[in-house]
Amino acid sequence: MYPEPLGFIGIHFIRSYGIMLAIAFLTGIMWARKRAAKAGIDPDQVVDLSFIVLISSVVGSRLFYVIYHLDEFSNNILDIINPFQNGSIGIAGLSMMGGVLLALISAFLFFVIKKIDPWPLCDSMMPMFALGIGIARIGCFLNGCCYGLPAHDHWGLVFPPDSAAGYHFPDTPLIPTQLFSSLAGLIILTIVLFSEKYKKFNGHSFWITLGLYGLWRFIIDFYRYYEPSMVAFSIGEQNISRNQTLSLLLVVGAIIAYMIMFFRNSKKAAANAVSESR
Repeated sequence: MYPEPLGFIGIHFIRSYGIMLAIAFLTGIMWARKRAAKAGIDPDQVVDLSFIVLISSVVGSRLFYVIYHLDEFSNNILDIINPFQNGSIGIAGLSMMGGVLLALISAFLFFVIKKIDPWPLCDSMMPMFALGIGIARIGCFLNGCCYGLPAHDHWGLVFPPDSAAGYHFPDTPLIPTQLFSSLAGLIILTIVLFSEKYKKFNGHSFWITLGLYGLWRFIIDFYRYYEPSMVAFSIGEQNISRNQTLSLLLVVGAIIAYMIMFFRNSKKAAANAVSESR
């Protein structure tokens, strides 16, 4: 794997994950601006909300990681926010689910403060979240993080010893959960874009994307490695992670919200049809 793509010329502070995250962010903004303009929305609102989501997702991901790894920072609490560590630039240790939750809260506050109808803009932007997963998880693979459990057949991958995966499981084939997640992000994007042909109300793309992501995250986490501190509870011998618990809440919440908005729209359409027939 290649966590430092320019390391061969002595540049060690540029990380593969950061590069892929930047590509995902910039590509998502450009595409979301086009989708917003096509929907009659000011594209500048996409840029404003994108930067709020970016900052809040990084902060949320870091906080969620720190909460369950406090022992790592017991000797120096400033390492929580210090980007200059071990001769490189960047903050190692993020948990995506924390970023998703804080990004959703921050976006809600953005709409309340700006007094903007959230659903048209959310529908324009949310599919780009799936695109971002497809791109950013490749960075996870190159970085050797977010890795899977040991594989018991020939399709596992051995990570180098200087990666987190290789450190915890030296010379051991692991399930490449990062690549599966990347593929899943692109599949979710395809499903959402196809479903928009049958879109009946604003909020459609947002809730479908969120629900499918939560479902996938719940499934793939059965094959990911987690520290014992990340286990929420166990059912028999099967551990359920904290991320899986949050993923289930996302799925249930997305289904309920989608159904409420669907039936509300159906009632409104039926009422309009009756009034027009008079």
